[in-house]
Amino acid sequence: MKLVIVESPTKAKTITRFLGKNFKVLASYGHVRDLPKSKLGVDVEHGFEPTYTIPVKSKTKVKELKDAAKKAETILFATDEDREGEAISWHLAQILDVDPSKLKRLTFHEITEEAIKESLEHPRDLDLRLVDAQQARRVLDRLVGYELSPLLWRKIQRGLSAGRVQSPALRLIVEREREIKAFVAEEYWTIEGEFKKTGDGATFDAKLNNWKGKALDKMGITSKKDADAILDAIKKASWKVSAVTEKEKKASPPPPFTTSTLQQAANTRLGFTSKQTMTIAQHLYEGIELGTKGQVGLITYMRTDSVSLSDKFTGDARSFLTKEYGDRYALPEPRRYKTKSKGAQEAHESIRPTEASRTPDDVAAYLDPGELKLYKLIWQRAVATQMPEAKLLGTSVDILEGDPSTSLGTGAVFRATGQRVTSDGYLKLYPDQDKEKVLPELKQDEKVEAVSIDGKQHFTEPPPRYSDATLVKTLEEDGIGRPSTYASIIGTLIERGYVERDERKRLYPTPVAFDVNDLLVKHFPDIVDLEFTARLEASLDKIAEGEMQWRPLLEAFYGPFHANLTSKEQEMTKEAEAEASGEVCDKCGKPMAVKRGRFGKFLACTGYPECKNTKPMKGDAPRPEPEPTDEKCPTCGAPMVKKVGRFGPFLSCSRYPECKTIKNIEKSTGITCPKCNKGTIIEKRTKKGKTFFSCNRYPDCDQAFWDPPTEEKCPNDSWPLLKKKTKLYCAKEGCGFSKPREETIE
Repeated sequence: MKLVIVESPTKAKTITRFLGKNFKVLASYGHVRDLPKSKLGVDVEHGFEPTYTIPVKSKTKVKELKDAAKKAETILFATDEDREGEAISWHLAQILDVDPSKLKRLTFHEITEEAIKESLEHPRDLDLRLVDAQQARRVLDRLVGYELSPLLWRKIQRGLSAGRVQSPALRLIVEREREIKAFVAEEYWTIEGEFKKTGDGATFDAKLNNWKGKALDKMGITSKKDADAILDAIKKASWKVSAVTEKEKKASPPPPFTTSTLQQAANTRLGFTSKQTMTIAQHLYEGIELGTKGQVGLITYMRTDSVSLSDKFTGDARSFLTKEYGDRYALPEPRRYKTKSKGAQEAHESIRPTEASRTPDDVAAYLDPGELKLYKLIWQRAVATQMPEAKLLGTSVDILEGDPSTSLGTGAVFRATGQRVTSDGYLKLYPDQDKEKVLPELKQDEKVEAVSIDGKQHFTEPPPRYSDATLVKTLEEDGIGRPSTYASIIGTLIERGYVERDERKRLYPTPVAFDVNDLLVKHFPDIVDLEFTARLEASLDKIAEGEMQWRPLLEAFYGPFHANLTSKEQEMTKEAEAEASGEVCDKCGKPMAVKRGRFGKFLACTGYPECKNTKPMKGDAPRPEPEPTDEKCPTCGAPMVKKVGRFGPFLSCSRYPECKTIKNIEKSTGITCPKCNKGTIIEKRTKKGKTFFSCNRYPDCDQAFWDPPTEEKCPNDSWPLLKKKTKLYCAKEGCGFSKPREETIE
């Protein structure tokens, strides 16, 4: 008997279909051992040797794997094809206690019969370079998390955390918020007109582009007075077409998805969070039950930097396109893409469907709405790469004052721009709504009539808050984190209470985030420095490539880090005492220091924990300024503003006290209600302040839970799993499914 070990039971079920009777497939349920939670678990005095333990929840599974391994003639590790998967296999090899010659590694990036059989024909040994790279990352994160986080507890408030990748990401969000708050809007105006042809009456829009021989840039008109002067000058003008310029251009299909671009596209096109995208993608990769076809893996591995496509897929895509759409929509030769991302590694192929001919319609009956949307996005993008370019005709039309004998001599020139698709190419399968803006057919010297010309007031806007898509893009560009970490970075910042989502699902920092970021920037600049973090990531890549050893890297990092930590703790203690302005404890006489708690700053005795005396700061903290929002008041139509009251943030009409309309802010989980499949599960509070989660369509839908839902689905009924301290369990009453919950504090 040959034993195959994978991470998840779903993956095991899919792989079992392709193997014979002499194979047994078992799941390890992820990592079977890890650093201990109760202590550092790294011997910094002896080469940073990690101490691994088997969690209590994994002991039964480990015994089952050991018993099966003793009976197996060969043990094949088929964990995911990345550093994390390699490390899981290595940990399994360490604990199974069998002859090393019996151990082999299977690698594949899609769970199909062809890929599995190919991997069985070419097994390899464990790649210890990948194991070392993952081990170095794990120890680095443990050193930063376990040594720096307690300092934040002592200096700001308990429960906070710092992380090697988490903290630079938080810095980006905090600094963007400060840019927004410091932004001073500038007024500018545009002159916009609606014109129509004298013949068929077709209308089109144009904008004043040139005034008195001078091109107008964005800030060309800065006041209503200037705008009105122009409008007065041209109100009696007649108009004609002075120039028509047409330019043909081509648009190539975008490359197939990587982890980063999938998260970005799913966020902008589907509204999915990064975590939601990766959870659904995991389901599609590991396998979905397709009726009589059984469990089928629908996409390739979803953690990858690569944009390459296999020859088999490009060939299958060409056959499919020729059959479904005709020769004009298929390329004679496959289109190739070159990977450009920094430190590209992980899997060797992009994210694509395992079968080009398996359309979204073919699997729609077996997928839930979220799975279908993501599969359709991946399928369209990948197949479209093998379609011809789209051909576009760009048109620019200048509208000038008409008859020279009646010209007002202002030199006013309006410009209209449009774009027409002359050959749809890949747009037939992967449409882009912004590609087409059609102008009526216009000829030079043709007279046109102004239907209306108005001045429109605008204000310059601050840079927008980060969305999941823009933050992931920035992290990738700056070399922060890797494909497998983007979703967890954002998830950790939200779970730790550093970041929340606004009404547009954009990310903004909470008050404590500013304190944490400022402390780290001042005292631990390397930890939040983007270039320093990117260099560490590059070093981890070199370890994976065999160009660097992992222990010297840790030694070079930890020595300066630990020395700085020791000196800075003393420095910060003195700063906190100084901020307390000489206040002394009225119980023990020791100096008081400023701390921050859930409700703001307070004074605490420096003799803690022997003396636990606290008292409030002198004076009341100023109320935060109301924050503008895009929402309109349902009563009077004025903009709503975000305020903070004793029970947290809420929306209030900006015309208060004239209009006293207020509205609760929905704290969305982003999870579709499993009962009605229309609403979204939001966080709410009872009158006594207890948190619960319910559908935002109440009273039309009364679904509610006491425990927070996750984006992970129950394998029995696709309802969300709810989160307790030690387990995840199905939200559907009577299902009974549950599994252990894995957590780390880094």
